Amino acid sequence: MAGILVAVFWAILVSFLAVVLVRLAQTLRATTKLVADVTEQAVPLLADASATVRSAQTQLDKVDAIASDVQEVTSNASALSTTVASTFGGPLVKVAAFGYGVRQALGRRTEPEPETARGRGSARRTVIVGRTVPSARGRRSQRRNARGQKD
Repeated sequence: MAGILVAVFWAILVSFLAVVLVRLAQTLRATTKLVADVTEQAVPLLADASATVRSAQTQLDKVDAIASDVQEVTSNASALSTTVASTFGGPLVKVAAFGYGVRQALGRRTEPEPETARGRGSARRTVIVGRTVPSARGRRSQRRNARGQKD
């Protein structure tokens, strides 16, 4: 009886191991097929990626050349701007100052105002953009102290 029991137990163990080995063989076959498919698809993808990287490197070289040319143009424009400013800047400032002086001189050559009905102390007024502003000329300066009262 003990021998039959051991034989049955041995048969169950062998059957279990056979099922496990069959499943393991199926898994290994599926894995081998998957690796083969990935290899078939990966090799062309790697070739395309390599070509893309080479193309990107070529484009970056072109952009680098363009950037260095732009930098050279920028430095040339800066030098030209400096030259123009130093050549024409001084004389233009002098011409502008002369024009300002002429305008001021012509503006002051006006005849004095006739006396009005208000008397000698009438204030001269200037109109600027629709508003009348009293002139600073001819007004007596009135100073105020810290409290806002006339001195």
